[in-house]
Amino acid sequence: MAGKYSKAASKKVEKAMHGRKMGTLKSGSGRKVKSRKQAIAIGLSQARKAGAKVPKKATRKTKKKI
Repeated sequence: MAGKYSKAASKKVEKAMHGRKMGTLKSGSGRKVKSRKQAIAIGLSQARKAGAKVPKKATRKTKKKI
């Protein structure tokens, strides 16, 4: 059975995590990334842009009140 993420996506996340540890990873606003979750999100985003196999972003499903 095939996995959800490709090896290319895994490499992007790995590089982002390394950048976070070294203190060189920056968010879109230019601030240093300190959060582990944010580093993973940045790595997956970069992988998506590169065309790697990554599941779609989770969307919020709420019921509309009438």
